[in-house]
Amino acid sequence: RFVPERMVPFSFPLSKCALWDPVPMGDAIGSHVTYYRNPRLSLLEKTLRLAYRHAKQNEKKSLSCFLLGTLAVSEDGEGVTLTIDRFDPGREV
Repeated sequence: RFVPERMVPFSFPLSKCALWDPVPMGDAIGSHVTYYRNPRLSLLEKTLRLAYRHAKQNEKKSLSCFLLGTLAVSEDGEGVTLTIDRFDPGREV
C-alpha cells in the first residue's frame, strides 16, 4: 500500500566537490519496496522465542529491543526477503 505521508525524501551528505548537478530534473516519483516487488518476511523460531521470553519477563509496558537480519532480492528480481535471525534486548540506559 502506498502511503505518501510516511515517505521522506532522502539526501546525500554535503561535500566540497559535487559529482553531479544537484538540481532536480523531471517529475518527482515515489519509491517504495513493495511498489515493484513482492515482500516476504522470514523469522527464525529461536529468535521469536527469545523475544517472547524477554517480553514476558519484563514488567514494563514499553519494551526496547532490536530484531536484526538481512534483506535480499530474489534472483528473478521480483521479490524481497527480510530474514530476521537475531534478537538483541538492548540496554536499559
